Amino acid sequence: MRALLYPAFDQLEISDVAPTPVRPDEVRLRVAACGICGSELETFKNRSPRRMPPLVMGHEFCGTIAETGAAVRDWTTGARVVSNSLVPCGRCVRCRRGDTHLCAERQIFGMHRPGAFAEFVNVPARCLIPWPENLPAEAAALAEPMANGIHVVNLTRHLRADVALVIGAGPIGLFCQQALQVLRGARVLVADLSPERLAVAKKLGAVRVINPREDDIVKVIAAETDGEGADLSVDAVGGAVTKKAALEAVRPGGASVWIGLHENTVTLDTYNITLPERTVFGTYAATLAELQQALDLMAAGKVDALSWVQRFPLEEGVTAFRRMLAARGADLKAVICP
Repeated sequence: MRALLYPAFDQLEISDVAPTPVRPDEVRLRVAACGICGSELETFKNRSPRRMPPLVMGHEFCGTIAETGAAVRDWTTGARVVSNSLVPCGRCVRCRRGDTHLCAERQIFGMHRPGAFAEFVNVPARCLIPWPENLPAEAAALAEPMANGIHVVNLTRHLRADVALVIGAGPIGLFCQQALQVLRGARVLVADLSPERLAVAKKLGAVRVINPREDDIVKVIAAETDGEGADLSVDAVGGAVTKKAALEAVRPGGASVWIGLHENTVTLDTYNITLPERTVFGTYAATLAELQQALDLMAAGKVDALSWVQRFPLEEGVTAFRRMLAARGADLKAVICP
């Protein structure tokens, strides 16, 4: 089968790759679309040991079942499905308490097992949900990053979120923005260095956009909230500077959610957390139920996963990947469609 292969550090190529045998509990999926995630771009750029080549990456995907394993009973060939990005074991203490996204033995497509930048990918049947008929493939594939935005909402649902700040208008930030707007009715302000990305955030409903090159994020939030601060902030960049800004922009008693993974180490003034009773959440991945909720919102037309997304055939996968690495202008999110 044809695949976008990551054969060695700093290298990408379209290659013929032998498909792996279908296990009894798996299906072989003919991939319809697979999104290029920022985590994969960071992996490639930084030679991260979290994804060691040779590897076929890709974990945001949908497709049609081409073959079923001997033990699969709930799915048949021809079914249109969306896959979770990770495979939980279903047995560990975390899975048993419902935290399947935090499974101690989780496998992530394109990291621990072959991913979906290919014509076919093998998926355990328990990771699949139906792909709504009215959703184009490039939108259905992005249910996974949208589910991450829903997970942010669910983590903080017990907290007030009238005014929210999202730092980073990349795909995850835009999906967090839409989740907060649709599910919490929040007034969302979005900060980013890219005018093109800020224009998308504004189009998607941001009440104000902030370019840190022109305005101080914390001062803008203070001015918008009579000096109090946002109820909730989301750092969808993950840099030391953005983590600090996300924390400082939150009011006393508020919360900041860190979902970005750009930098690992940051120095914090811990009094700035303890004394004003701010809460910091880390978040990673989403549950299958949240993936279903993402699809439902998309199918109902409440979330836009199309107008700002670019589609590329598999044979142009290297071009798509390198364009998203450069991130110029409107090159915000690419979906590869085999």
